Amino acid sequence: MTVKSDIKDLKLAKEGALRIEWAAREMPVLASISARFAKQKPLRNVRIACCLHVTTETANLMLTLQAGGADVVLCASNPLSTQDDVAASLVKDHGIPVYAIKGEDAKTYYRHIMAAVAFKPQITMDDGADVVGVLHKTPGAVDGVLGGTEETTTGVVRLKAMAKDGVLKYPIIAVNDARTKHLFDNRYGTGQSTMDAILRATNILLAGRRIVVSGYGYCGKGVAARAKGLGCDVIICEVDPVKALEAIMDGFRVMPIAQAARIGDLFVTVTGDINVIAAAHFPLMRDGAIVCNSGHFNAEIDLSGLMKLSRKRRRVRPFVEEYTLKNGRRINVLGEGRLINLAAAEGHPAMVMDMSFANQALSAEYMVKHRLHRGGAQLANDVYGVPEAIDNEVARLKLKTLGVSIDTLTPEQRAYLESWEHGTK
Repeated sequence: MTVKSDIKDLKLAKEGALRIEWAAREMPVLASISARFAKQKPLRNVRIACCLHVTTETANLMLTLQAGGADVVLCASNPLSTQDDVAASLVKDHGIPVYAIKGEDAKTYYRHIMAAVAFKPQITMDDGADVVGVLHKTPGAVDGVLGGTEETTTGVVRLKAMAKDGVLKYPIIAVNDARTKHLFDNRYGTGQSTMDAILRATNILLAGRRIVVSGYGYCGKGVAARAKGLGCDVIICEVDPVKALEAIMDGFRVMPIAQAARIGDLFVTVTGDINVIAAAHFPLMRDGAIVCNSGHFNAEIDLSGLMKLSRKRRRVRPFVEEYTLKNGRRINVLGEGRLINLAAAEGHPAMVMDMSFANQALSAEYMVKHRLHRGGAQLANDVYGVPEAIDNEVARLKLKTLGVSIDTLTPEQRAYLESWEHGTK
C-alpha cells in the first residue's frame, strides 16, 4: 500500500515487524484493549496525531488505536529515539503514516511535526507537548481538536503552565500522572533502560563507580535503585528538601552538584530543567568523566558551554563524544545529551509500557466519548488526571495477566471504611 510518509527505508519493514511482534508478547493489557476496540470501534473515523517515541511499544499502541477505528499519524518526539525498522513496518504493513527518521536534524524534526498538524487531528497524543505547542502557534490549527493526552512529566509541566496562563485551547489528560504510569514506567522503566543504554554505549564496569543522579523524582529513584543494584556508589543532587531527605533515608549520599562534580565518575540528569550540569561544573570533573541525560530535553546538560571550554571534540564510540577541555581533562557525553535510554538503547521494556499505553488508549476513548458524543460540556480547557476508574482497570488487567489475585473488601469492611469517610465514626 502507498502511504504518504517520511521514513528511512521501507526495506527495513520485515525486521521491524518481528520486533513489534516480540514487544506485543509483553503487552497483554494493551492486547485485551485492542481486542475490545476491534469489536466496538470506539474511535471510528477519529483523527489522532501522535508525537511519541517511534518504538516497538509505540507501534503496538498505534495498532490498538487503528483497531478502534482511528485514523492515525505518527511523528517522533525526539530526533534520536526513532527505530527505523519499526517506522517502516507501520507504513508498509499497516498503512499508518509515519514521519520519523533516527538522527534527523532540528529542521526535519519540526517539518515532521507540521505534517502531523496538517493531519487536522481531533485528538493529540504527545510526549513532551511539542504538537500541542505547534498547534497553538498555528492560526486555526486547534479548530476541531477535541482534546489530547500527554505522556511525560516535562510535557505535563508545560501544559499545566499553559492552562494556568489561560492559553490552553483544549483539554488534556495527563497520562503521566496515572499511578499505573509514573509508579512503574518512570521508576522501573527509566531505571532499567537508562542503565541498559549506558552499558551499551560505553561497555564499562559499573560496580564500584561513583554515579551522580541529578533529580530524585520517580525517574531519578529508578536510576538510583538500578545503579545501586549494579554495585555503584550513588550520589543524589536535589533542590527539593523533601526529596533530598527521602534520598538520605533510602541510603544515598546527597550533596550539591558543584561538590559531586569533583568526585563523580558517571553523571545522569533526570530533572526536566535546564543547565542542571552547567559550564562551571565541567572543569571540576575528573578526567574521563561520563555525562548523560535521561530527562526529556537535551537542555539539562549545558553542551554549548562545554563546547566553549573545549579545545577538541571527537566521536570515540557510537553515541559517545569526547570533549577535551583546555585543562586537558576529557569529558565523555553520551547520545548528544538526549534521552540516553532511547538514543543508545530501545527505551523502556514493553512490560511497563503496556500499562502506560493502555492508559493512552483508554484516555483517548474517554476523551472522544466525553467531547464528541456528549458535546464537550464536561471538560473545560484544562489539564486533567486519568480517571481513577481507568487507572484501577489498567492495574486490574495487569494483575490478571500476571496470574495474581488480590483480596476484596467484604460488605462489612466497605461499610466501615465508608463510615469513616463520611464522618459518622
